[in-house]
Amino acid sequence: MKKHKLHLAFQWLMFLPIILPLCVIFGALQGVFNTVEQMFQQMWTDVTTPEPTVETSEL
Repeated sequence: MKKHKLHLAFQWLMFLPIILPLCVIFGALQGVFNTVEQMFQQMWTDVTTPEPTVETSEL
């Protein structure tokens, strides 16, 4: 049983240099895409929301 756990530990150590950078890169890309999506949603809301007009009698 100990040999099996040791084998798994070696697998993790061998693949960690590959998995970790991929996770960092994909996490960063996901953050960028989410930020851009939120920015466009806010821009669309700002552009399509009508502003109240001010009558000259109110001035």
